[in-house]
Amino acid sequence: MIGSRKSTIGGAVDRRELLQTLVTTLAAMLAARSSGAEEFLGPLAEPPAAGSAPVNLREFEPLAQARLSRMAYNYIAGGAADEITLRRNRDAFDDIRLQPRVLRDVSRLDTHLELFGQQFEFPLLLAPTAYHKLVHSEGERATAQGAGASGATLVVSSFATTTIEDIAKAAHGRLWFQLYVQPDRAFTRELVERAQAAGCQALCITVDTPVAGARDREARVQFALPPGMETENLRELLPRLPASAHRSERDIYSVILDPTLTWETIDWIRSFTQLPVILKGILAPEDARLAVKHGAAGVLVSNHGARNLDTTPATIEALPRVVEAVEGQIPVLLDGGVRRGTDVVKALALGAKAVLIGRPYLWGLAVDGADGVRKVVELLRTEFEAAMALCGTPNLSAIDAGVLWPDR
Repeated sequence: MIGSRKSTIGGAVDRRELLQTLVTTLAAMLAARSSGAEEFLGPLAEPPAAGSAPVNLREFEPLAQARLSRMAYNYIAGGAADEITLRRNRDAFDDIRLQPRVLRDVSRLDTHLELFGQQFEFPLLLAPTAYHKLVHSEGERATAQGAGASGATLVVSSFATTTIEDIAKAAHGRLWFQLYVQPDRAFTRELVERAQAAGCQALCITVDTPVAGARDREARVQFALPPGMETENLRELLPRLPASAHRSERDIYSVILDPTLTWETIDWIRSFTQLPVILKGILAPEDARLAVKHGAAGVLVSNHGARNLDTTPATIEALPRVVEAVEGQIPVLLDGGVRRGTDVVKALALGAKAVLIGRPYLWGLAVDGADGVRKVVELLRTEFEAAMALCGTPNLSAIDAGVLWPDR
C-alpha cells in the first residue's frame, strides 16, 4: 500500500520501490473491481494490517480472497448477470437512515426471541451456502462447530460437501436444513426424512430456483467442483449426469432442480414432515399471501444472494410489502446484503423477525476455520447490540419503524 512504503537512510523515497508499490496497488484495485470485491469493502476500506484481526465483517473478504483459488472466490462472490441486484442488496441498506433516541435505560439488552417454538439468543442465523470444502478442508463440519460456538443456528445446504449426518455429529448447536426439491420425489422425501432424523429443527425450501440464473463469473472461471469433492447429500443423483459433464454447478442443477415445482408440491411435503416449513425466496407480496394459504410456517425474503435473476429489488426493499401481505400470521425472515449490526436493526424495524448471513461467514471460514465463523457472528452480534443501545431500544420488541429516520 502506498502509505506503507519505506524510506532510504537519507530520507529520500526509493523511486524504484515506490513505482513497484504503485504498480502493485493499481493491480490490486483493478482485480478487486473486476471481481466485484469493492462492493463489500467500500471505496475507503482496506484489509487489516498483517497480523491484525478483522474488526468488521467486510475485512474478512480480502483475507479470504488471498487464500482461495480464483475459481472458488468468484463462485462465492459473484452474482447474476451484471450484478445490479448484488450491489443493490448492499446499497439499499446504506440508503436507510437510523434515528437515535437518547436518555433511555439500555443498561440491559435483551436479544432473545422465539421462532417456530424454538428459543434463539439473538435474531441472526447462518444462511444455506454450498460447497464449504471449497474454502476449508473441514467444510461444513467446521462451519457447524463455529456456529455452535457463537450460539447461531446453521441452515445446512442441500449442496453441502459433507453429509447431513456428519454435520450433525460435529454440530454443537441447532441445525435447520435447506431443501432443493428434486424431480425424483422419492429421493426428495428420503432427504427430508434424513434431515429430520439427523436432528434438524426446520425445513427451509428454496422456491426461487426452477432453473439456474445467468452467472457470468462462474462461466468466466469455468466453475467446477474439484476432483473428489461431491455434493454429498445428493451423491446418488450425480451418476445421472451426462458422461461429458464435468460437474459444474449448472451440470449438477440439470439433474437436481425441478422446474415443475408448484404450490401443490409444498402441500405434499407438509403432509409428511413434522418440521416447520419455511419458504426461501419470497419477494412478491402475492407469493407471501399464498405461502400463508398453503400452510407455510414462515417465509424468507431472499433473492438468492442476487445469484439468480438480476435487476430484482434488494431484499430490504421487498421486505415491507411481504410483511404487510402476511398480516402477522407467520414470521418473516430476510437475507441478502447484511454486513453490519445496523443492518440487523433496520431489517427488524421493517418487520423481519431475524436475518441470515451467507458470504461473510464463508469468508470467516476461509480465514480461520470454525473460529473464523465464530468471530464473524460475534462481531455482527456486538455491532447489533451497540446499535440497539444507541437507538434506545433495550429489547427486540422496541425495534420498530420509530428507529428509522422519518423522511424515508
